[in-house]
Amino acid sequence: MTAESPCCAAARPAASDALPVPIVPPRRAADGPAPRPPGLNSMLRLPGGTFRMGNEDETANPGDGEGPVRDVAVVPFRIDAHAVSNARFAAFVKATGHVTDAEKFGWSYVFAGLLPPGTADAFPTPAGTPWWRGVPGATWRSPEGPESTLQGRERHPVVHVSWNDAAAYAAWAGRRLPTEAEWEYAARGGLDQARYPWGNELTPRGHWPCNIWQGEFPHVNTAEDGYVGTAPVDAYRPNAYGLYNAVGNVWEWNADWWAEGETCVMRGGSYLCHDSYCNRYRVSARTKNTPDSSSGNTGFRCAAD
Repeated sequence: MTAESPCCAAARPAASDALPVPIVPPRRAADGPAPRPPGLNSMLRLPGGTFRMGNEDETANPGDGEGPVRDVAVVPFRIDAHAVSNARFAAFVKATGHVTDAEKFGWSYVFAGLLPPGTADAFPTPAGTPWWRGVPGATWRSPEGPESTLQGRERHPVVHVSWNDAAAYAAWAGRRLPTEAEWEYAARGGLDQARYPWGNELTPRGHWPCNIWQGEFPHVNTAEDGYVGTAPVDAYRPNAYGLYNAVGNVWEWNADWWAEGETCVMRGGSYLCHDSYCNRYRVSARTKNTPDSSSGNTGFRCAAD
């Protein structure tokens, strides 16, 4: 893994060099059964305090600014136990009429391996991340494009949401996005400098405690953790603070802007992370993307004072 290794989140192109995606008006996927009422809405009250943030061991990505390790003070706050689910986001859209950035642009990034066989090559690919496809009509309602639905995924994390969308939801819910320090403090679950929310071993007792890629990325996913794409937001065991899926499953938007101020911080890694290229499913790992970008592996959770 080098600092130049691409991450598993592609940025939306600027208007001047946008992907040549065919202009297909996005349409809502066929309605399935009514989603369950929004659940999994609990927030954890964390006491705050000083913790050691960051990482500078051999697993750190130098270009990501993980280090140096430093003492950071966090005041008491609340944070969602789970990432925001499709059911919760649907309630927000129903109440406000919010239109996501992906819906405005008419397309979003979908992992090629999740598209129907033989269809991936019909969609454009961003430079440097050939496993992504710009799919017309891919939105939070239709994660793999217009023919896909949320049926059976009401409790999965909402995806294809930009930083702008996440901030809008948080404001509607009377919450906010967590700061990067709050996110890492919560994800660590009280463990000092541990690599993962549960400790330093990726598969304790031979079990997978998170949803990441197993096999050979990006062509072979053995799904030893039980999932190929997203998992429910309450899958696996929570950390000692009660946080579910702090690493793996979907990247989570944070409130902070990256150093240059044009991109926003994302934390936690996703179901596409693999140590062969994107060892970013560690609690200290971080990446960035533009605030209007969206993809099938990016979601969020909220915080509050």
